[in-house]
Amino acid sequence: MTIQTRTLLNQKVEQYNNLVFIESDPISIPHMFRKKEDIEISAFLTSILSWGRRTAIIKSGKQLMSLMDNSPYDFLMNSGEIEFKRFGDFVYRTFNSDDCLFLITSLRDIYLYQNGLEAIANKAFNENNSIIEVIMGLRKAILQTPHLERSEKHLGNPEKGSAAKRICMYLRWMVRHDDKGVDFGLWKDIPQSHLMCPLDVHSGNVARSLGLLTRKQNDWKAVEELTARLRDFDSDDPVKYDFALFGIGVFEGLS
Repeated sequence: MTIQTRTLLNQKVEQYNNLVFIESDPISIPHMFRKKEDIEISAFLTSILSWGRRTAIIKSGKQLMSLMDNSPYDFLMNSGEIEFKRFGDFVYRTFNSDDCLFLITSLRDIYLYQNGLEAIANKAFNENNSIIEVIMGLRKAILQTPHLERSEKHLGNPEKGSAAKRICMYLRWMVRHDDKGVDFGLWKDIPQSHLMCPLDVHSGNVARSLGLLTRKQNDWKAVEELTARLRDFDSDDPVKYDFALFGIGVFEGLS
């Protein structure tokens, strides 16, 4: 069964981990850019919006980039209170203008005073050699900016059991590298072997149907269980199987 499952997943990785995948996926938003900082910022904001229908996520992601003059890094570095008022009407599902203004302000502070998101992630990894600490390090840095308590729900906390799917996906985008052109692999100091698999309803249900996950809740313990099984298939690149689990669930309707 394990050999059959591995063969199936490898086939599905080949099927979905390619440039055709980008067009209908939220990762298409950061693929609009070439500058490293633009990719990092647009990818982070898009990942935070990434729940619900993918067409709606992409529409809102493009709207957010337009509000940043389609140059997110330059906008953050050179805009002030007047420009930030643009986000006063931005809403995506439960992500409202207060949440948006908080994250925009936080990202500005991070790039002005903390040398950017990669520097924070690298510091956390180098100190602890753990992706959960990278997630917590990014979360802590972002939450240093004054915010409403409601905004914290958009930043999953694995220490409280959250699967932190959106931040895990963001890290996959930034860290994972191959020759397929989907993930960016911009962050070189964090090994992709340490990445944790993004887990949502679709990937969780497919993983259970394939016997890769026994835990019923889609929480951090489930992320650890699933990723451990995927490392048995490829210890260097376990989260490549996110393409397979997601593709089977969303495109083939098996979730």
